[in-house]
Amino acid sequence: MFAYGMLSVVLFLYLSSLGLSDQRIGLLFTLTYAGDILISLWLTTSADRHGRRLTLVVGALLMIFAAAFFAGVGHFLLLLMAATIGVISPSGNEVGPFLAVEQAALSQVLRDDQRTRIFAWYNLAGSLATGAGSLVGGLLASAAKLAQFQGGNIQRPVVVCYGLLGIALAVLFTRMSPAIEAPPVTTPRKSTFGLHKSRGVVARLSCLFALDAFGGGFVIQSILVVWFYRRFGLDMAGLGTLFMIANVLAGFSSLWAASLARRFGLINTMVFTHLPSNILLILVPLMPNVWSAMAVLLLRFSISQMDVPTRQSYTVAVVDPDERSAAAGITGIARSVGVSLSPLLAGWLLAHASLLAVPFFIAGGSKIIYDLLLYRSFVRQKPPEERV
Repeated sequence: MFAYGMLSVVLFLYLSSLGLSDQRIGLLFTLTYAGDILISLWLTTSADRHGRRLTLVVGALLMIFAAAFFAGVGHFLLLLMAATIGVISPSGNEVGPFLAVEQAALSQVLRDDQRTRIFAWYNLAGSLATGAGSLVGGLLASAAKLAQFQGGNIQRPVVVCYGLLGIALAVLFTRMSPAIEAPPVTTPRKSTFGLHKSRGVVARLSCLFALDAFGGGFVIQSILVVWFYRRFGLDMAGLGTLFMIANVLAGFSSLWAASLARRFGLINTMVFTHLPSNILLILVPLMPNVWSAMAVLLLRFSISQMDVPTRQSYTVAVVDPDERSAAAGITGIARSVGVSLSPLLAGWLLAHASLLAVPFFIAGGSKIIYDLLLYRSFVRQKPPEERV
């Protein structure tokens, strides 16, 4: 997550400095998510059979592959290939197989009543790492500019660091305990993409999560960076600091979510913390100056991620243990499908000064619809720890 945060704060500007238009960058981001869909589908639906530890190592190797191409070439088609096959995050959020397999691994070694709390700490660690990465990425780019680097060389050191962190990840994943692996299945069951009994539940969750992610794709971190840069002229160091604070706030909100979920339930916590955050998102472009826009954005981040550990916990709670990697993977893929559709349109909107506010309105409106549909569909379907 440190690597993702570091790269996302410079990625749009790096590609722009290589001569790519906003529309081409939007297309590249869209195909990046499309590639992640295929890679994640392949890896996560087989992880419980072939090994969760092996799957994580393969994901780290795909990070290294993407970084090598992005740092070494500037041709659009080669970048497109690397973005589609490799693992790279324009948003600063999770991509690839990591999240799904890690959730399944954690669930394997936790009791039901521990799951949401530990997932909250897991997300806090990720948010703090993303925030630190955003800060470091902005400072590295600013230092390169002060050193008289020109064009893409200003952001290229950050891309190289992304690849080096991929190498570190590959080594660390080989050290994980065998206890994280899925239990052996004594009675073989007919499955589709690693699912058997829970196909219907996962299908419904996937459709809803795709809608939520579609809205979120209009305001991924790389796009927010460009919006603040063009709307208010924030420099790279200022942008890095802003998103470091935002990610720290988002991370600590996960801990509040765990305590709320114990009292009110997972679905209630997901919906009634997410709704106000989406209203705040719509308000960001309506603010008259940079300070009020940043204040509203940070307030939004302070509650926007409270649905994340609860959503993750709910997904793995309502399926069988040998379906967890597949369920987390498929719902994650659905989110990638949703988010992959947005950057192309967002890139077109950002290219028109009069439409800079529109991505925020589409994002907030889509997410509000998701909240209402989620509550209606799943409020009566309880996870094990909430059943009396």
